[in-house]
Amino acid sequence: MLADLVLVAHVGIVAFVVLGQLLFVLGGMLQWAWVHRLWIRLAHLLLLGFVIVQSWMGATCPLTIWEQLLRREAGQTAYGESFIEHWLSRLIFFNAPAWVFVMAYSMFGALVLLTWWWIPPRRFRRA
Repeated sequence: MLADLVLVAHVGIVAFVVLGQLLFVLGGMLQWAWVHRLWIRLAHLLLLGFVIVQSWMGATCPLTIWEQLLRREAGQTAYGESFIEHWLSRLIFFNAPAWVFVMAYSMFGALVLLTWWWIPPRRFRRA
């Protein structure tokens, strides 16, 4: 059960990073005020930055390690690849070498940085 909770948290983080970016772009086009909030944009950037640095270092996400450890402790089978590789291959039958994911994360990071320039966060609310 704990492994499943870690999995749910992991999915939530991935959803925040991916769907958040989509909402930032959409919100920028539709002039939604919340997309300029610094705290949410900074959390988004820091999470993605962590993923990119990890992927360049060839490290496995701590949540993946924790989930796999909990599954093994419970006598369940743990997967060997990264969280994204494992679940993406299960969801859409997409199998690729690790460098493809490193490149995808890096390109997504470039998109996030471009969005910071196009739809900049603001430190303070406008009156």
